[in-house]
Amino acid sequence: MSTDAPGPALQPGEGPTSHLSRRTFIAATGTATGAAVAAGGAGSRPVAATEDEVGEPEGGATSRVSFLLNGRRQSLVVDNRTSLLDLLRERLDLTGTKKGCDAGACGACTVHVDGRRVNACLTLAARLDGAQVTTIEGLAPEGDLHPLQRAFIEQDALQCGFCTPGQIMSGVACLREGHTGSPAEIREWMSGNICRCGCYVKIVRAVEQAATGGR
Repeated sequence: MSTDAPGPALQPGEGPTSHLSRRTFIAATGTATGAAVAAGGAGSRPVAATEDEVGEPEGGATSRVSFLLNGRRQSLVVDNRTSLLDLLRERLDLTGTKKGCDAGACGACTVHVDGRRVNACLTLAARLDGAQVTTIEGLAPEGDLHPLQRAFIEQDALQCGFCTPGQIMSGVACLREGHTGSPAEIREWMSGNICRCGCYVKIVRAVEQAATGGR
């Protein structure tokens, strides 16, 4: 512990900045800031948003991919970091596939790639070359609802509807994979899809209905 005695307290108007009053300091600071802004803005024009500002990073490595999307050929250049989910929603305007957690935990972005269900948020678009991708928009290309879509309506298996596209895509995969032998089996194989409205009982019934042809 120091034994030095404290020095005398500074009195108003004393000290290293006593020559600069508060009012003078504020006025000087405001003048300098205004001059800097004026100098920086002189002759400036509005600048268009860069690709990075609208969601496509600049300067990253890119790949050209060609794949079938809902039966139609797509050929485009993608940033190697772009997810299938962002490609569908932001560039191809297929917004039926929903962005929920964006971390592979909720299933809202479920789509089919080469007949297998995947989380679009965890799938890199650059790896789709030669693949076949099906989204909720392509589930019934002829305009007639898929049996599971009809079952969801008849069973009232939705409330807000946000998770419904992913639920249906997972349910269709369950039908294709043969995981519909019992309600417990359906729940197990649909467990990766979260419904925040709690419509699980009716979702299972809808999958059962589609599996049995409505019986």
